[in-house]
Amino acid sequence: MRRLWLIFSQAVTVALAAVFVLATLKPQWLGGRPGSAPVQFSITQAAPLPLGGASMPGSYAPAARRASPSVVSVMTSASQSASAPGDPLRRYFGDPEGGSAGTGSAVIVSADGYLLTNNHVIENADQIEIGLLDGRRVAAKVVGTDPDSDLAVLKVALAGLPAITFGDNDALQVGDVVLAIGNPFNVGQTVTSGIVSAIGRSGLGLNTFENFIQTDAAINPGNSGGALVDINGQLLGINTAIYSRSGGSMGIGFAIPVTTARQVMEGLITEGVVTRGWIGVQPSDLTPDMAESFGLEIDRGVLITGVLQDGPASAAGMQPGDVVVSVGGTPVANTAQLLNAVAGLKPQTQAVLSVYRGRQSLELSIRVAQRPKARSARNAAPER
Repeated sequence: MRRLWLIFSQAVTVALAAVFVLATLKPQWLGGRPGSAPVQFSITQAAPLPLGGASMPGSYAPAARRASPSVVSVMTSASQSASAPGDPLRRYFGDPEGGSAGTGSAVIVSADGYLLTNNHVIENADQIEIGLLDGRRVAAKVVGTDPDSDLAVLKVALAGLPAITFGDNDALQVGDVVLAIGNPFNVGQTVTSGIVSAIGRSGLGLNTFENFIQTDAAINPGNSGGALVDINGQLLGINTAIYSRSGGSMGIGFAIPVTTARQVMEGLITEGVVTRGWIGVQPSDLTPDMAESFGLEIDRGVLITGVLQDGPASAAGMQPGDVVVSVGGTPVANTAQLLNAVAGLKPQTQAVLSVYRGRQSLELSIRVAQRPKARSARNAAPER
């Protein structure tokens, strides 16, 4: 019995081997047809995405689609006797091109035709025209300017415009993704992306009030007055300047925060002027050497180098050599902080400034005045 089982097993093994050889070398002997096609694999490709439809995962297209219609081009012209207007990126960083026409950008902030841009984009312009994304071109008039912040408000006689949504600067963090939208080099609307590199940048010498958002999103001449938006297409700032040795983007751009822009816009539209506090002093950052020479026990604060005669600070008894350490309870450690703290005070109100005079600590009550309007962002009044 065992011998029969062994013979059966060997026979089955030989038969299977023969079938395998025939299936490999002569498949037609097993019922296959000569020239039968090999097995086909079906590869399904996704249909191309329609323009304006769904976007690829991780794409910023929805933000760009939402914000782009709110960003317009600005064309300006000036008489030969006036200094040529133009993009402040050229003006601040020495782009060699010049002429009587300038090109920048602006942002639609209301459906009834108000726009925000940089003061330098339209400064000294005789005529201003904007170009919408849909191809329309229309004349614009200046509602008001604020050289101290380098902002201006324009108005066009159109209704139903796509106004941008304002974002939240308080939630902004270094590393957040942002998009810059504008008309660089007059090539047409362009969207670039990057991240927030820094916040609260000051001491650049561009504006009187500096609190810039720094970004590495590509910003070039023509972008000024355009929008810096978040990944939801909400406005975070107005693109204003770049750091450049060549006139082109080197990955360091600056935008005015939307909180500042909104305050300026509302003041210019409702009152024709931006309300800011002013006390009439000339400040300087306090250095350790200055603190030692004045015999101070502090090393942080703002040294007052000059006091305007008959100004608010003078009337309160402030003297050159005083060091301001707080304004209305808010500590100040440098000139920019003092300037912003004083500007935030309401005119015709009393404010207490904590100062050191030598080793003596004083509390001065100052009646705040309205800050005089600067003639331009480049020759703003030095008094704070």
